[in-house]
Amino acid sequence: MQASCTHCGTQHVLKDTDVGTHPKVQFRCSRCGRPSIVENTRRLDSTMAISPLPSFARANSGGVSTLLLEEDDTSQLPATKAIVLTVVAGPDKGAVHKLTKPRLIIGREGCDFDLQDPEISRHHCILEVRGDYVHLRDLDSTNGTFYEEERARAAMLSNNSEFRIGTTTLRLTFEPK
Repeated sequence: MQASCTHCGTQHVLKDTDVGTHPKVQFRCSRCGRPSIVENTRRLDSTMAISPLPSFARANSGGVSTLLLEEDDTSQLPATKAIVLTVVAGPDKGAVHKLTKPRLIIGREGCDFDLQDPEISRHHCILEVRGDYVHLRDLDSTNGTFYEEERARAAMLSNNSEFRIGTTTLRLTFEPK
C-alpha cells in the first residue's frame, strides 16, 4: 500500500503484511518524523489499480510497444450484454461508443475510439473484454490513465466503472441486449 505523510507529503510504501485488514494504520514519516494515520479501505471485491512503472524500468520508453497492441484471442464480447463507453466529462462530453469488438484502443487519432482531448496520447489506452469485466491497460501514455483518482498501468473495470485519461472521464456500462 502506498501512503503519503499528512504533514510533509513524503511517499511511503507500507507492506501489505503490516497493513493486513486493519481499518486504520499509523506510521512514522522517515523524513519529518511525525506520525500519520491512513485508512485502509481495500475490500476483497474491490478493483486493484497497478501503479505505473518508473520510466527507467520500462523496456520501451520511446512510445507504444507493438506487444501492447498485438491481438489477444482470449477476449470476447458477452453474448447477453452490450458494453457501452460514455464520455461523462471533457471536450467530447456526451459521446457514446458501443463496443462492437472485444478489444478497443482509445486515443487522440487513428484509434477505435478517437477523442479530441489534447492531453490524451495518440494511442492512450486499451480495453479488453473478459466476461463480466473489462481489462484497462495504459499504453505508456504521457499523461497517464487514472482509476479511482490514482494513476494506473492496469485496472479491472466492472459495470459503471469510471476512469480518466487527460481531461476526459469515461464511464463503462453493461446493458442488456
